[in-house]
Amino acid sequence: MDLRTLGRTGYEATVAAMQEFTRTRDAGTRDELWICEHSPHFTQGLAGKSDHLLHPGDIPVVATNRGGQVTYHGPGQVVAYPLLDLQRMGYFVKEYVYRLEDAVIRTLEHFGVTGHRVAGAPGIYVRLDDPRSHAMLEQRPQQREPGSPAPEPHFEGLGKIAALGIKVSRHSTYHGVALNVDMDLEPYLRINPCGYAGLRTVDLSTIGVQTTWDEAAHVLGRQLKARLTP
Repeated sequence: MDLRTLGRTGYEATVAAMQEFTRTRDAGTRDELWICEHSPHFTQGLAGKSDHLLHPGDIPVVATNRGGQVTYHGPGQVVAYPLLDLQRMGYFVKEYVYRLEDAVIRTLEHFGVTGHRVAGAPGIYVRLDDPRSHAMLEQRPQQREPGSPAPEPHFEGLGKIAALGIKVSRHSTYHGVALNVDMDLEPYLRINPCGYAGLRTVDLSTIGVQTTWDEAAHVLGRQLKARLTP
């Protein structure tokens, strides 16, 4: 897998480049991992509902073809776009998502923070009262009986620190994961993040971790390569 650090890029131009890469790749194309940050904008996924855009104001809203609802991208956020051939890798989308989340959890662990999964709500979350606590969450994914309804996610005491939104076309992935490092978090108050009213969004700086975008990008890139390379 080839790692490309792109720096600050335009969102729409980057998506177009990912789509072109995916459209033209063949069985011999090497996988790539693009890491970048974007200027301020909201993205509305395929399942997006306009009522989750509360008052976007002067921040542009971009319709996109990833899964999920509305989220925000802006300076101080590390965005990682794995461009992978899942068929060649030998695993399915569910495992791919698990590996993305695991890379974020390991990245947070590097900075002394414990990341958590929440059943029914992709992404990674931290405890607001004690981000370093290893105690298991009541909301964690757990085995359920076949045919039982999917759990309704709840976020009491939690903040979301990383969001996922992926697209798979012809067994090939694009879009990816965004980790909040040191951002202006006010724009998240203008939306229902990922479609959840009242969901608190945090970054590393607000939970007491002082680091740079470059360091966080390096650690996340290393963890993604370790978990996405056969």
